[in-house]
Formats: sequence, structure tokens, C-alpha cells
Amino acid sequence: MEYNDRCVAYITRGDQLLVFKHVKYPEIGLLVPAGHPEDGESLESAVLREALEETGLMGLKLVKYLGFKLMDFTDQGYGIEKRHFFHLSFEGETPDTWIHTEKYPSMGPDPELDYKFFWESLDTVELFWDHGAMLDKI
Repeated sequence: MEYNDRCVAYITRGDQLLVFKHVKYPEIGLLVPAGHPEDGESLESAVLREALEETGLMGLKLVKYLGFKLMDFTDQGYGIEKRHFFHLSFEGETPDTWIHTEKYPSMGPDPELDYKFFWESLDTVELFWDHGAMLDKI
């Protein structure tokens, strides 16, 4: 089976999860940082790089690999993804909400995207597009 790897980052601070909404596409719902590894890049390096690029947060630490899930997005034009879920931690301070611009996103027509970030309780957060598939493993 042919698939594309994608790394999903659950970034926690205590009992909170870092989530975001697209500023331009708020109808998409709550997401967490995610992206594809570059050629020759390990999954661990990819998730840390993608998390930094999408959030702007320095000092993220890899806690553990949570597992993977195969997802079929051929109807949406993305093929089959093997989503690898990782738990990352952040111990610094942030504003309650902030906007960060990702330059050169790997999906979609936009040359850059603005994301509005904020922290949500791990107990009540509901994520879009099955991004929450492994939250119970944190």
C-alpha cells in the first residue's frame, strides 16, 4: 500500500493542549500542528520542525511516540496518509492567544498561513479531521 507519512504534534503544557484555528479558514475547526517529513528526515525531526514552523515556539521537547493511524483521503485528493502521533511538551510562557504565520505550508494554495493559537483543556478539547485520534494516549 502506498501512503504519505504525516506527523501530528500534541504539544502540552501541564494539562493543556496547544490548538489552533486557521485565521483565513476558521470553519475548519480546531487543529494541532502537523506536517510531512522532508526527504531523508526522521519522523522525530519532522514533528519537531513542523511544530516549530507552525507555532514559533522554541524549546519544544519530544516526550514520546504515541502510534500511527492510516487514513484514506483519496476522495479529497490527498491519498492515504500514515499519521504518526507524537507527544511534545512546552514549559515556557506564552500569551493566552497569539497568531503565528507559517511560511510555505505544504498543503493548499496559500503561500503562507496565519494560525491563531491558544491552550485548551486536554479533558474537553475536540479536534477536527481526526487529529484527536491518539489524545487518550497522553
